[in-house]
Amino acid sequence: MISWFHAAVLGLIQGLTEFLPVSSSGHLRVFSALMGWDDPGAAFTAVTQLGTESAVLIYFRKDIAAIVSTWVRSLFKPALRSDPHARMGWFVIVGTLPIGILGKLFQDTIETELRDLRIIGTTLIVFGVILAVADRTRAIRNARTVDQLTFPHALIYGAAQSLALIPGVSRSGGTISAGLFLGYSREAAARYSFLLAIPAVLASGVLELFKIGEGPAPAWGPTILATLIAFAVGYAAIAWFLKYISHNSFMPFVVYRILLGVLIIGLVTGGVLAPNAGAVH
Repeated sequence: MISWFHAAVLGLIQGLTEFLPVSSSGHLRVFSALMGWDDPGAAFTAVTQLGTESAVLIYFRKDIAAIVSTWVRSLFKPALRSDPHARMGWFVIVGTLPIGILGKLFQDTIETELRDLRIIGTTLIVFGVILAVADRTRAIRNARTVDQLTFPHALIYGAAQSLALIPGVSRSGGTISAGLFLGYSREAAARYSFLLAIPAVLASGVLELFKIGEGPAPAWGPTILATLIAFAVGYAAIAWFLKYISHNSFMPFVVYRILLGVLIIGLVTGGVLAPNAGAVH
């Protein structure tokens, strides 16, 4: 069972790591294993992400309101279909399809086998290197803005987001890397990444709500506490991250990912941690 203290700590970690390219789900899994706590599980992770995603809804409330309003009106007024906000609505829908389909097809695998610490350590390292290469690629290209987004690019972003179903990949890290490879600026890649995550995270969180308090899933009280903390910390993290990447590279996150991945693999290889440490069956 997850205690109130355990939940509060994990809520803090969720808020700090959800929007940084370091994998919040991977951190929740790894930190619990290091502390000797039970794996919080996919349900707990998905529900606490409702907290951080609520932070996105509030932080980008004006943009989201304009996108939703214009998209709905464009369904009845053809003249609005070329409006950037209406097009963004379609881009978010198209970009959400890959993670929705793959998440449904591989749900059992995602909630069990893919939470192996060896997989998390490996993905932290591999996708850290990919992020470094992507950031370097961006530096030698003309940076595109969000207004230059296209349907093929939205689908590529969506495919990258679906990789975040694997703990250790990072939703923001995967989608931002895809955006950088496509020639978008750091700010544009991050902005679309945050907007793209809204439908998938909200849908996943709502579906997993029905599992809270049942079987091995955490109780309602600690889960709600973690979600509220994740919301407050996540809001601050969004503001800091967007300001940071406007003037700095992703290399500190790359180094951190690689070091953490090496540490995890080293601990498992050395027998200090079992690959499924803390797993609840």
